[in-house]
Amino acid sequence: MSDDYPRVGPKAAEDEVPVAAGRVRGLSLRAVLPNAITAAALCSGLTGIRFAIGENWRLAIFAIILAGLLDGIDGRIARLLKAQSRFGAELDSLADSLSFGMAPAIIFYLWTLQDLPRLGWFASLAFAICCALRLARFNAQIDVDEQPHKSAGFLTGVPAPVGAGLAFLPFYLWMATGWEEFREPIVCAIWMVAIAFLMISNVATFSWASIRPRRNVRLEVIALVGIVFAALLLEPWWTLAAICIGYLALMPYALMRYARVRRPRRAAVSVSARDS
Repeated sequence: MSDDYPRVGPKAAEDEVPVAAGRVRGLSLRAVLPNAITAAALCSGLTGIRFAIGENWRLAIFAIILAGLLDGIDGRIARLLKAQSRFGAELDSLADSLSFGMAPAIIFYLWTLQDLPRLGWFASLAFAICCALRLARFNAQIDVDEQPHKSAGFLTGVPAPVGAGLAFLPFYLWMATGWEEFREPIVCAIWMVAIAFLMISNVATFSWASIRPRRNVRLEVIALVGIVFAALLLEPWWTLAAICIGYLALMPYALMRYARVRRPRRAAVSVSARDS
């Protein structure tokens, strides 16, 4: 009897062994921790909505940020424990859609966009839908071997947690300055739609894998991280705004870096095509 069973659904990781129908095993004990962290991220994102309903905007935003931090460590812990699973991948995508798509859309609507009932709700819907579409595209491409951005160390579009953080840039500036201009519904609606389309765009953006500081500056990088952490404690809103502006400023640089990587790859493909 052949061992080549048809796989059901996408892989959860690049090196995962395909699992066939009828051979699906239960969730292993070591997979409980990363999935519990994912569930905590989901709860944190949805709790942000509760804070927003009570107009506690600070805690609402911090709940989304906490969800982003938890989302950043659950996958790494799963890889460390070798506990990647299809279940974990699906749960992570569902949690991301709720915490970084629906929750920010509702919080943003309650904060300012409800003053424009139609256009504001359209902007919130656009953000939530684009976040879901980005995550669906990610799941659909897990099995695709040829991903130009990923193979070059880049991401396609703005990641969902980063998109949620960027969407709240007007809020950070409003909290830091107290200027009501940053709460203008029309401006905020346009900003939110722009970030939504960045999430589903084909723009190459930096990933953590592509950020590799040289050996002679690694101490400086550690010092910079410490300074940023201290700034978050002392001036959180200005620091969050600066991080968002810095990320946006690096996007053109990421495009240039990717263009330099793509040219030799295209030349190599053309040469191999001629030789064949």
